[in-house]
Amino acid sequence: MTSTHAFWLAGRQATGETSFDVTNSWDGRLVGKVSIPTEAQVEEAVAAAYAVRDEFAATPAHVRAAALDHVSRRLAERTEEIALLISAENGKPVKWARGEVGRAVSVFRFAAEEARRFNGGEAQRLDTDPGGVGRLALTRRIPRGVVLGISPFNFPLNLSAHKVAPAIAAGAPIILKPAPATPLSGLLLGELLAETELPAGSWSVLPVPNERMPALVQDERLPVISFTGSGPVGYSIMDSVPRKHCTLELGGNGAAVVLGDWASEADLDWAAGRIATFSNYQGGQSCVSVQRVIVDTAVHDRLLPKIVAAVEAQVTGDPSDSATDVGPLVSEDAARRVESWVDEAVSAGAKLLTGGVRDRASYAPTVLAEVPAGVTIADEEIFGPVLTVTRVDGEAEAFAAVNDSPYGLQAGVFTHDLQTAFRAHRALEVGGVIIGDVPSYRADQMPYGGVKQSGTGREGVASAMADYTYERVLVLTGLAL
Repeated sequence: MTSTHAFWLAGRQATGETSFDVTNSWDGRLVGKVSIPTEAQVEEAVAAAYAVRDEFAATPAHVRAAALDHVSRRLAERTEEIALLISAENGKPVKWARGEVGRAVSVFRFAAEEARRFNGGEAQRLDTDPGGVGRLALTRRIPRGVVLGISPFNFPLNLSAHKVAPAIAAGAPIILKPAPATPLSGLLLGELLAETELPAGSWSVLPVPNERMPALVQDERLPVISFTGSGPVGYSIMDSVPRKHCTLELGGNGAAVVLGDWASEADLDWAAGRIATFSNYQGGQSCVSVQRVIVDTAVHDRLLPKIVAAVEAQVTGDPSDSATDVGPLVSEDAARRVESWVDEAVSAGAKLLTGGVRDRASYAPTVLAEVPAGVTIADEEIFGPVLTVTRVDGEAEAFAAVNDSPYGLQAGVFTHDLQTAFRAHRALEVGGVIIGDVPSYRADQMPYGGVKQSGTGREGVASAMADYTYERVLVLTGLAL
């Protein structure tokens, strides 16, 4: 009999009156039962976080840093166990789940380092005008208040870490709401936080059903919302609370540009391998997954067959097998949606070069060419193991094609030319430009986020800490400067 997982209410375990099942999308087996907080328990968690906010903001940096270091170490010690848990609840191949745990280890370590050095301010002379003689301004960053962190299913551990770790580092209490499909990783994170000496009430992990989220979003005691997920949900949150501080990471339809100077056989093999891997890793369920490949005509005919061959070489199957590259999507409904978008494109004239087959929640790695404008897959984020290849004539046309999208998260540009790299950085309407690689590259300490419909604000530990805090100035008078 499967036991029911408790949730974490103000730093302690608790159970509600009902529960829900977490299942494996590969074989349908029950992974775990999760207790659902009652409305009274949610209120208790919010009230506790609100009550402790001043105390937590004043907690010495070494206390917060020690807690973050502890979580980082414990994640590293339990890597294999946690990777298997992520794979079971998410369907992610265990090879990628191990990488996710490693990234979360780094996120908590980075946060511990930032907690020790974070003051967020500076000294500023004010005697640049006569009225400021003898005055000095000092600034520091102050937590805005309790953070409501809403994490997605595709990186259930690491994107929870990107909510929790910066909040603790900045001294902001946090309530984490994990995705209903993948709550177990967030609950395990709570287990590690409970081993620390953080103040009671400074954190909770509440697997609240999505339909009960509006009340939490509207609660005035939660002035900061950090959301990662779909655009419609993210913008509905922002529109419903226009006076709150919202950080939204909403996805994209990542473009990889291969320009004419990326022309040697080694260059093209590298590009094809990276494109194939990062259009399909985690079933394509990543906001910076390669979806659009934009290729200069000078290298198109040589690169395209290499991409198809590299995609066909991806190993599909059981996500618990370390040899598997591509496992199932998070649900059969998700795979059916991918199937319908591909079928629509093919019916409209796109050429199916490989893939295009669904088996329950799995969808075969797929390459499409000559995709006509106006079909869904040309404009929207597919969030599946599908890429499209488009031929262009030169840099200007390639960059225009990247920008011809409602999204703007990251773009990759394969070029050896430094001037081209700087032009790409200036011209591309995205939050990040990756030179010599796919748009899927992310270092967890760097600023990460998008423009247009890809969201607002930035993740990355230091960037998130800035989002969770505000600048307060202190003016000292009568000084002999």
